[in-house]
Amino acid sequence: MTHNHEKQVPDASVTDGVNPATGGRMVTEERVWEALRQCYDPEIPVNIVDLGLIYGLKIEEEMPGEANVFIRMTLTAPGCGMGPVIAGDVKRRTQQIPGVRNVLVDVVFDPPWSTSLMSEAARLMLNIS
Repeated sequence: MTHNHEKQVPDASVTDGVNPATGGRMVTEERVWEALRQCYDPEIPVNIVDLGLIYGLKIEEEMPGEANVFIRMTLTAPGCGMGPVIAGDVKRRTQQIPGVRNVLVDVVFDPPWSTSLMSEAARLMLNIS
């Protein structure tokens, strides 16, 4: 599993859902990270990737169009009432990627989230040093 705060741009060589650079693999980490950047905690105007809520992701694709995506994430607080909504949005947006068959979202609280996990841009946006 990886943790990445860098802005990634989808590969321009992707056509019709198939990326020749990945041996025809349709579902890439870049596409999943981009989908996750569309998810927000409704109370914070920063996407969950820049907030540091995504601890990792893993893609298992034995056959093209049959990818299973496993996402390990946390919430800003264990008692966050929006947790199920955020996890549901993560699952829904990831399932919209062509070639994704199943998505498992594992919400964990170890290690606990802190502002140190936020990207520099997110800390600046929220005025956190």
